[in-house]
Amino acid sequence: MGFLLFKQCLRSKMHIVSLILIMVMGLLGILVGKQYLLKEGKVISEVVLHQGEHIDRNVAYHQDDIGLILYYVRFALIDKSNGLKALSIGQSDVNSNIQRVTIRNLEGQKYDTDLQNPLHLQLGNLDLGFILINLFPLLIIAFTYNLLSSEMESGTWKLVSIQSSSKLKVLLNKLAVRLILVFSSMLMLFFIAWLILPLALDRSFLVFIALGVLYLFFWFSLCFWVISYKRSSSFNAITLLSIWLILVILLPASVNNLLSIKYPVPEAMATMIKQRDGYHTKWDTDKHSTMKKFFDHYPQYAHHEIEEDGFSWLWYYAMQQMGDDESVKERKAMRAKVLQREKVSRQISWLIPTLHTQLTYNDLAGSGLMSHLQFLDRTDEFHERMRLHFYPRIFEDQAVHEVDWSAYKPEFISSGVNTSWGPALLPVLLITAIFIFLSWFNWKRF
Repeated sequence: MGFLLFKQCLRSKMHIVSLILIMVMGLLGILVGKQYLLKEGKVISEVVLHQGEHIDRNVAYHQDDIGLILYYVRFALIDKSNGLKALSIGQSDVNSNIQRVTIRNLEGQKYDTDLQNPLHLQLGNLDLGFILINLFPLLIIAFTYNLLSSEMESGTWKLVSIQSSSKLKVLLNKLAVRLILVFSSMLMLFFIAWLILPLALDRSFLVFIALGVLYLFFWFSLCFWVISYKRSSSFNAITLLSIWLILVILLPASVNNLLSIKYPVPEAMATMIKQRDGYHTKWDTDKHSTMKKFFDHYPQYAHHEIEEDGFSWLWYYAMQQMGDDESVKERKAMRAKVLQREKVSRQISWLIPTLHTQLTYNDLAGSGLMSHLQFLDRTDEFHERMRLHFYPRIFEDQAVHEVDWSAYKPEFISSGVNTSWGPALLPVLLITAIFIFLSWFNWKRF
């Protein structure tokens, strides 16, 4: 019987074309991800090469002034890419994984990113995560919307009812055939991705696959719930497509707009203004007041004396430091607002499987907002270490040739959100169980 059900399902040209189309789109998504990783790897190799040349060039031009060298020299901090980022690019095309900073004030440098085509950013990336979350549900709808109604409309359902001891079992067998075809397509794409991309068969990749399986189970249970009302094919198709629009487009966009309105971030502009004013106004401020604030922040340098007249690097870098110090309040407020947005969106996502799956995929791939915030925190730490390393050399006017400049290579780190099985799978599992129960209840009732 199973073979006949497979044969009946594949007799439909629409089913075959749909499977071929989703496989082609999946392969395209994998290649898009691979291209993204290659581009990112090329940029990283260029940054590594450029930093050495950049430092050598500045040392050659300014052999007698270490303070001037460190005014120009940038030090790179690089967040090593997770291979899963090729499957879920997320916000990585907006938030760079490379920070090249000087030891001057940080807030003016931290949010610099590469110029991008805004049209490309608006359209987004056709990665495998996008195809799984947005296009596979359409395949499931196309396979299941007339699962029962086609038999009822053709008049064969009564004949099936008479010949079968369990009408539900017949329907579940037909559903199982479609489920096998869809899941085979998805798992084949994951296998191809594992062959083509630099993916390790670790916990993150297994959670990624398991969440994909459970997410498609959710859509099958949702479709079966609609089918269980025993309405016409047109009713089922319109209802399921409407639900798809709500879950994939309307609800995520509404949540985003709601959080933007509820938690506005005017502190972003205030932080920029404060850090600029904190530095620029110090040119017209008494040197002693500037140095007092600086020595309060770094008492270990309080023994250094500053000349009343003329320029000194001690005073200059103290002014730069004030740009960061005087914008601390606004920076912390901005971060708190962004974290609050993220917290609420994750709470809401427990009720929206599409949103939860996207957020979890971004976490696993290290391409989400929380991963970027962690990278910015590591940038703060990196910048502070470089400051504390070079401040004594500048303030004591160390000779340029006494510094081993070849030792300053780009620093690599790994940031990301640790996502375990429970938080990743539980929300989708609960909602799937609810729709399975509702489907069973409807079947008994009708």
